Amino acid sequence: MVRKKVTNWSQKVTENSNALDLEPGVFSWHDPVKIARSLKRSADSSERRKTTPFASAMSMLNFYINRAGKKLPSAQKEILDKARDELRALYGKPRQGDRD
Repeated sequence: MVRKKVTNWSQKVTENSNALDLEPGVFSWHDPVKIARSLKRSADSSERRKTTPFASAMSMLNFYINRAGKKLPSAQKEILDKARDELRALYGKPRQGDRD
């Protein structure tokens, strides 16, 4: 019996998240503000998430960045890192290095 290896399981998670309904291609956009607003909109409107809207949105963004790994172009990683900061700002959370 030959098993077919599923190589894009993370893509399936991103596309079919049970917690958030993401806009198509959201992580490929070139505007960090637009990405953050889209994630916020998705998280705020979701009734299936199991945690706070902020945590759900940030988890999905981090999941995508981590799973893309070395295949993520550095320019897009920079954009997504800026989207993290934008997302924190939209939810009134301190930036990573600003915690007391």
